Amino acid sequence: MAAAAHKAPRTPIAPSPMSADSPHLRLGIVGVVVLALMGTLFARLWYLQVLDAPEYQVAAEIVQVREVPQEATRGRILDRNGKVIVDNRISIVLSMDPGAVRSEEERTATLVVLAEELTRSGKRTKVADLERRLADPRYNPVEPRPLAIDVDEELAVLIGERAEHFPGIAVQRRAVRVYPYGSVGAHLLGYVGRISPDELAELQDEPIAVQKPYQQSDEIGKAGIERIFENDLRGTPGLQRIEVDADEVPLRTLSEIDPIPGHDLQLTIDIDVQAAAEKSLAEQVRSVSSPGGSVAVMDPSDGSVLALASYPTYDPTEFVNGISNERFELLQASGQNPLLNRALQSAYPPGSTFKLVTAFAGLDTGLIDANSSYFDNGVYRLQGCNGSACEFRNAQGASYQTVGAQRALTVSSNVFFAWLGERFWIERDTYGYAIADTARSFGLGSATGVQLPLESSGFIPDPDTKAQRHDDNPEAFPDGSWYTGDNVNSALGQGDVLASPLQIANLYGTFGNGGRLHSPNIVWRVLDTTGDGPTEVVRELAPRVVRQVEIRPGVRDPIVAGLLGVTASQGGTAANVFEGFDLTSFPVAAKTGTAEVRGKEDNAVFAAYGPNPNPRVALAVVVEQGGFGSSGAGPVARYLFDRLSGQVPLEQAPASRPVIVVTVPEGSPTAPTTTVPPTSTAPPATQAAGEAG
Repeated sequence: MAAAAHKAPRTPIAPSPMSADSPHLRLGIVGVVVLALMGTLFARLWYLQVLDAPEYQVAAEIVQVREVPQEATRGRILDRNGKVIVDNRISIVLSMDPGAVRSEEERTATLVVLAEELTRSGKRTKVADLERRLADPRYNPVEPRPLAIDVDEELAVLIGERAEHFPGIAVQRRAVRVYPYGSVGAHLLGYVGRISPDELAELQDEPIAVQKPYQQSDEIGKAGIERIFENDLRGTPGLQRIEVDADEVPLRTLSEIDPIPGHDLQLTIDIDVQAAAEKSLAEQVRSVSSPGGSVAVMDPSDGSVLALASYPTYDPTEFVNGISNERFELLQASGQNPLLNRALQSAYPPGSTFKLVTAFAGLDTGLIDANSSYFDNGVYRLQGCNGSACEFRNAQGASYQTVGAQRALTVSSNVFFAWLGERFWIERDTYGYAIADTARSFGLGSATGVQLPLESSGFIPDPDTKAQRHDDNPEAFPDGSWYTGDNVNSALGQGDVLASPLQIANLYGTFGNGGRLHSPNIVWRVLDTTGDGPTEVVRELAPRVVRQVEIRPGVRDPIVAGLLGVTASQGGTAANVFEGFDLTSFPVAAKTGTAEVRGKEDNAVFAAYGPNPNPRVALAVVVEQGGFGSSGAGPVARYLFDRLSGQVPLEQAPASRPVIVVTVPEGSPTAPTTTVPPTSTAPPATQAAGEAG
């Protein structure tokens, strides 16, 4: 039993190499899986980095980087004395970043709360208004959209403190135009407004659009100096490069170039003279129940413009931050058209102020001389002509007896100048179109070239231009023939003769300065005030002489004497207007005009220069339907001469906000000055006029 119970020890059996529990098998399986995964990963990476890399690279750049222009401050506008007459102020703007609001519900809720707060602060606002502004397509996709402008400071603080209630709303501060003197100078200064698609398209090839790029949301000069000197006033925009995610939410700023402010402009305008001209014009227009009027004041020594006034006027502040279409259309549709700059955009019959031209033509051609005379019995009848249409009468039928060029100017004898007009036509083979040629030599019939837009050229008729008008438009001008009466009408400054107040002022300034015809300057200098040092003059606009009109003493003397007699002699048509004015120290050569307007009351016109013989002031005044030139327009001229001569202090223009005066470098020898030194002694022509009177 003992032997049977004993068993031999068992030998373990080695596992098979292919057993499921084999470590080698497990490792092999893991290795295969890892290799498969790695192969797939590398294949995908190779596809993305090699085959599809360009497409994904462009897409990444488009999605991740945005360029946002930074608006540059516009240059200021100064008067000749350095007073800032157009400035910039900071406006608080509430904007919404379209990418900062994740859902439509959140956006709508934010706009509802914002509209309520704006209305509560005094800016009545509807949610629909905010939605329309938010959808404005003129803005960059990542550029905040302005929803409310000129927001109250308290509301801005409230939104800043309770930002969680206004997601996506940002409080920004931007520069907008401000006018310290209100509406004074509105027509010549102009205004800025949002650039239109047509303007943006026109600018694409312009140098300024390359140097100072425009965006659809930018503003541009729309009228006046703001428009003509857009290149100088506009600053150079900055540029901000922003990284955004796929939802256009800004992540970080990559780079930033600061904007550069525009250059300042210094005008030849004296804002105090401008305010005086506008004040006196407005008072006179209202006193005679006129629909409107204008004044142009120049310095004949260099052609600089001291003032351009037009009435009725408008308030450029209405255009700050944009004017509604309804309001703009109302301004344009108004019968008085307050947006029209009558001083240079309107052309009127100059009436008897044109007699300077007719007298010059007669004396210069030799048709008459200083001793030539004609008997004025109050009415002139054309030779071989019968009926009332053949008669030209003096004002109120006055008879001036025997008159020459000097006396005819002083008393404004229509008879004498009608006689000259007929003689010129009868003897046209000898003298040609002398009246029209003389007018054009003094700049009439063409734009003066002043640095303002939409200037009228006026019109100087002659047989050729009348025939051409008929050929071009026979319905509007059915008769292309020239008659003796046409020549007489032209000699009297009537008929088709048209001139702007600025042209008339330039005519009298040119004659007064000895024949130097200027293209008027309204901008004096371009200034750079952006540096740390003193103001620098970028460039200066020198006086522009168009031509020199030859004025011989035999022509000048009787005309000067006649014009001085208008204000100084007994019987002078403006002697009553200048009663009490010191003409000895400041001789004023002037001419009144009463211009007929078909179907309306006569326009009142007044033109003058002084002091003679070295004038520093030339002006023209037109009061529409104002009646006689002496009573309708003369008071405005007297008001200005009182102050420009120093006989009455020139009041400072009232300002609605503190006025900044910029210190600029000393002027050149031709720098404009407003104060006109009195003449120590009266010229001989004054005595001659007195004797003739």
